[in-house]
Amino acid sequence: MNIKSLSFLGALTVLLSFPLSAQAESIPFPLNKDNPYKKDGDHFLSSSLDTITWGHLPNKQASAVMEIESGETVTIDTVSHEGLLEDQGRDPLHFFGENGINEEHVLDEAVAIAESDIDHDFDDHGPHIVTGPIAVKGAEPGDVLKVDILSLTPRVPYGVISNRHYKGTLPDEFPENDGPQEGASAENPELYNNVSLFTPIEYIDGQWFGQILGEDVQFPIDPFMGMMGVATDTDEMVHSVPPTHTGGNIDINDLTEGSTLYLPVEVAGALFYTGDPHFAQGDGEVALTALEASLRTTFRLTVLKNGDEAIPGDGSAFTHPFGETDEFWIPIGLDPDLNEAMKDATRRSIDFLETELGMDRAKAYAYLSAATDYEVSQVVDQTKGIHGMIRKSDFKNKMTSSEARATEGGALPETATNTGSWTILGASMLAVSLLLYMITSIKRKRFGT
Repeated sequence: MNIKSLSFLGALTVLLSFPLSAQAESIPFPLNKDNPYKKDGDHFLSSSLDTITWGHLPNKQASAVMEIESGETVTIDTVSHEGLLEDQGRDPLHFFGENGINEEHVLDEAVAIAESDIDHDFDDHGPHIVTGPIAVKGAEPGDVLKVDILSLTPRVPYGVISNRHYKGTLPDEFPENDGPQEGASAENPELYNNVSLFTPIEYIDGQWFGQILGEDVQFPIDPFMGMMGVATDTDEMVHSVPPTHTGGNIDINDLTEGSTLYLPVEVAGALFYTGDPHFAQGDGEVALTALEASLRTTFRLTVLKNGDEAIPGDGSAFTHPFGETDEFWIPIGLDPDLNEAMKDATRRSIDFLETELGMDRAKAYAYLSAATDYEVSQVVDQTKGIHGMIRKSDFKNKMTSSEARATEGGALPETATNTGSWTILGASMLAVSLLLYMITSIKRKRFGT
């Protein structure tokens, strides 16, 4: 390799280590099924009447809408339920039109779902548009499905935050009005007296921000999928609201781009599904919803066979969802009682530290008390969620080479951690090539060559 080539390679490596700050501005809203922007999976799945259910989750009798090989990626265009529900008129064109959105900027799938005759009961069914299920070849009961979240892209530049009567953290206090009136329906949505706050997002200095209109308040968005799960081994209809031991509406805002979720497989093929896309959510999700908005997301779905060392904790007895990021292990506790959810998360944390890292249980308990934050995932989905944030760096001296897998988790080739390494490498190559070029130039001037 000559000096000019080496110089070019070094400069190129430096440039590629930095993201394009204007990339988000180029998103061609809305992202409909025919829009190729970041449709980078091996497969693509839209949210059509043939690929969704409304308000309930797959069970063991569900039919897969797609089948993929283990380790393959799939890009999914998800649809938020907000703007489609009966208390919003079940007419997204009208609902969003009243908030200044032109017809061409409302998702085609949202319109098709709302206009369809699909059975959805506002009072008895869950609100969520659930896309899937996807069968993963080779998945069998007792295995674990590893779900890597590779990308999350807004499909529209707006979302909705809702508070409904008898729901949320203050069900008897908010909304602050007289409550639903007789005759409340999709034809008369105003009689529900619920509150749905239209929330646009704006791109400012390289970051998207949600806007609380009329208040001059803005907050950064951090997209994630509120619902990721696999089919439960039951014949009964599974309501979409409460999260379960096979995942579902877990609403953990730390499972953003670059993270991983592990799910226990109960039926052949796993039957993975997703939904409830969010632009942003505070811990607790106190009003009832987060900033609900449609996302295009890409997952890698990988089957880990029973007992595989890559399964966090006890790989032969994995029965509960578990999250992971570059920096944290995330044990998840679930229970209708928030106190019991906290106990569940703590027990699962102790079990993980014992089985994965060989810690004495009493010392693991002490460590968690001193160094681990427990966050309230949500308190509004019937089953409450608490998740622990166990910092991986605290265990760097304890982990053996055979346990190094645990530090990788949901790491992706383009994470910030690797960006620093590539930047240093590129800068070093550039410096060396420039030095060699200067030495060669001096020799040529001195010796006339």
